[in-house]
Amino acid sequence: MTKDNPEAEDSDNFRFFGLGGCNEVGRSCHIIEYKNKVIMLDSGVHPGLSGMNSLPFFDEYDLSKVDILLISHFHLDHAASLPYVMQQTNFKGRVFMTHATKAIYRWLLSDFVRVTSMAGSGDEARQMDNSSQNGGGSANLYTNEDLMSSFEKIETIDYHSTIEVDGIRFTAYHAGHVLGACMYFLEIGGVKVLFTGDYSREEDRHLKVAEVPPTRPDILITESTFGTATHEPRLEKESRMMKNIHSTILKGGRVLMPVFALGRAQELLLILEEYWSMNEDIQSVNIYYASDLARKCMAVYQTYTSIMNEKIRLSASSSAKSNPFQFKFIKSIRSIDKVYDMGPCVVVASPGMLQSGVSRQLLERWAPDPKNAVIMTGYAVEGTMAKEILTEPHAIPSISNPDVSIPRRLSVDEISFAAHVDFQQNAGFIEEVAPKKIILVHGDSNPMGRLKSALLSRYSSRKGTEEEVRVFNPRNCEDLQIGITSAKIAKVVGSLAEAESRLIKDFMGKQLNKNKIKEIRDEDEVENEGEDVKMKIDESPETKLKSEIPPETARGKIVSEKVEDKLVNSGIVVSGVLISKDFDLNLLQLDDLHEFTQLTTSVVKSNIKLKIEASVSLVSWHLEQMFGYINVIDDSEDTWECLIMDMIYITADKSKESDGLYITVEWINNNAMADSLADSVVAILYNVDSSPASVKLTSKSCSHSHSHEHKDSNVKEEPTEELAEEQETKKAHGIHDIGTRIHRVSTLLKAQFGDSITQIDGKGAQIKIGKAEAKVDFNTLEVVCASRTHTNHNRELIDRVRSELTEVELQQLEEFEFKHGPMSLIQNAMNEGSPVMIYCRNNHKLLAKVKAFDRHCNLILEDVKELWTETLRNSKGKVIKSTSKERFIAKLFLRGDSVIIVLRV
Repeated sequence: MTKDNPEAEDSDNFRFFGLGGCNEVGRSCHIIEYKNKVIMLDSGVHPGLSGMNSLPFFDEYDLSKVDILLISHFHLDHAASLPYVMQQTNFKGRVFMTHATKAIYRWLLSDFVRVTSMAGSGDEARQMDNSSQNGGGSANLYTNEDLMSSFEKIETIDYHSTIEVDGIRFTAYHAGHVLGACMYFLEIGGVKVLFTGDYSREEDRHLKVAEVPPTRPDILITESTFGTATHEPRLEKESRMMKNIHSTILKGGRVLMPVFALGRAQELLLILEEYWSMNEDIQSVNIYYASDLARKCMAVYQTYTSIMNEKIRLSASSSAKSNPFQFKFIKSIRSIDKVYDMGPCVVVASPGMLQSGVSRQLLERWAPDPKNAVIMTGYAVEGTMAKEILTEPHAIPSISNPDVSIPRRLSVDEISFAAHVDFQQNAGFIEEVAPKKIILVHGDSNPMGRLKSALLSRYSSRKGTEEEVRVFNPRNCEDLQIGITSAKIAKVVGSLAEAESRLIKDFMGKQLNKNKIKEIRDEDEVENEGEDVKMKIDESPETKLKSEIPPETARGKIVSEKVEDKLVNSGIVVSGVLISKDFDLNLLQLDDLHEFTQLTTSVVKSNIKLKIEASVSLVSWHLEQMFGYINVIDDSEDTWECLIMDMIYITADKSKESDGLYITVEWINNNAMADSLADSVVAILYNVDSSPASVKLTSKSCSHSHSHEHKDSNVKEEPTEELAEEQETKKAHGIHDIGTRIHRVSTLLKAQFGDSITQIDGKGAQIKIGKAEAKVDFNTLEVVCASRTHTNHNRELIDRVRSELTEVELQQLEEFEFKHGPMSLIQNAMNEGSPVMIYCRNNHKLLAKVKAFDRHCNLILEDVKELWTETLRNSKGKVIKSTSKERFIAKLFLRGDSVIIVLRV
């Protein structure tokens, strides 16, 4: 297994697994896998092998995992094993190809089944191969019934159309090469892959050149058939071929042109037809194409002229001319007997590899005559007669009896019309699509290795940079894994998008207003920039009619561009429901969920009903004491309803108040805060009856008579010193006001510190012990001291005073703190909508608005912004990266860490 990025997680790895066509030409079949999505690219056979040996290594991969199978074109080395995959394996995916490919695929594979069946049975009729581009046959791989069953399941795709299957998007583009050939641009989970298949960048007589997709791919899977070789220019090739044919005919010889039945054969026929029409001296010489399959598929070529190049389309649509594929000088023959011993002629015959069929028969028949010629026009695969004949051997073996050698005296010439890119065309295409990862397929080891070295040398200057180009040439069954880092982008849709659009417009408007002053200050600079912009705009084709652009227009354009640049880093927070479907992320409001996703939503509402023996006013008082503010919605004769913190609805039935107060508490279970708040409300309501504060608030003066004896009111008794002290003490404990607290605290401090108290008054006391000095505030019972020991000691004393306070006294103390302490500033800030600054742990600050709060300093914040003034570290002292700061803040609040309100609004 080869890993491009060993540190990447397996789930982020793009996996390429070649089942065939890697470091070889033939049986192209590749698996790509990413984010648990699996795509198979092509499914062919090897033209130099037969039977099961010609198949890709299907046993090395579980084909049931494949989601879709994409066929690039109809050639047997790319499509011939498709019926086997669909009918005789556990493959369950969907298959796609272009319309023209499917039309030819049916005829081509039918002929392939016929030829391989004859090869398997030893039938002599196999010597007449009218189609086979296989050259050797792959006997009994599947039947004609298998072919027809698979044919019905194949789906088609138009050029430039995009299809999405389970999160996999793919688009077909013209690839040249042969009729119907396409390259696929795939997008899986944000990763873009371009598979070229076999492609050509040189326009010929009937096909378009391969297109460059408008989007840059991350990974390019491309052919390397010719490695670093360079093709001869097309016109020179045509001229050289026709001179060779013309001279052979004038000598009285015959010309054999082995070709694949479909593809280059049609291109050669167009060239021959044109040459014959221009040379009357050879028009008496016959041109034959010996392929029954080519004859049948000629109707397909006549039909699909609309996807060919402009020259063919114009010719086909012209009323003055017939279809370009209706030939005048070229004839189709069903039997080759009559061309064996005829005079000069040209025969275009299949198969192109000379392994069997008509082309092999004619080669053996014409090989001994030096007047004859064979012209090899296509790519020759290793191990075939086509490759061997190029070495110009003295003799060739007979196909019927390999022990018999046939002398080879005819001339051999190679003029490649193979519709594959050479090095310059391949490198130029790679430069245009600009991928960072390149996987080479469909090429023998030596030319593929040379191409890899040439590409690495070409991009060596980018090594070690973000634009570094990596090139891979995996072998069959080699597991290649490439680490992928893809950005996740969420699309804001629906009403949320409209709301955020308004926010952005407001932001841009403010920025434009701010820039007006700067614009005036930098007027000279802006005018210069405006002139530059004007010149650039005037040079564009769209504005040639405009002779002048006002400086204000150019200036506004510059300011807008600056604002747009600033907008990217403006920090506008967008919140909503994030929906992930097939790797697409959409951010929307909950109300739009059904419209954009077809999902249904349910609201879970909880309610608790209880009965208490208290009045509405008492309930309202307790809730206000806890939450500071409640929103009374309804206070009619029969109903009292309020809302707490925009989450909890409380409804009281006042119609039966004499029998008790029936209360309903309702809230929506959409977050933990609502549930916690509801628990607090219910706890308060359950304790309203028994609360000491309720008893105090609802108690009245005694109206009954006392049983003990009263002294005569007219007799005045002089109080003793002990009686006066007792009465003062009772008075101090009986009065529930601020004076009581001051008396208790001052008495306790005098008894504890004596002469160490340097100052004491109605507001507080100052205590000095040695160098340590402490201040005690009687109103808030707070202790301030530089010494931690003395601070803790004083606080223990104050806590003793606080613990002796009654419930009513505690509430009065808290009310005083609420009205005159820090919480009053928070209340003012909330009412005015002003932000407050909040210190968190590690001395980091937040700037936020308070949406709601209670007297226990529980805050609900909104519009939170972090103010990072120093390096952020975790509990172990490790520096936290900037990308984790927001997450750290979120966790800090979820843990419930305390916050300190800074009294600065």
